[in-house]
Amino acid sequence: MSVWRVILSIIFPPLAVYDKGCGSIVITFILTLIGWVPGVIAALVILNNPKYEIR
Repeated sequence: MSVWRVILSIIFPPLAVYDKGCGSIVITFILTLIGWVPGVIAALVILNNPKYEIR
């Protein structure tokens, strides 16, 4: 996870997970609509999860 992804996940969480799949974007977007903090937490969790690594 790069520093730019962390900064992007703080500013606009759904944009930080754009390459992790449509489901990740939708989940992060819905959590961001509910509240900014849940969206940021979801984006950081998705970015730190090795299951979603692009090979």
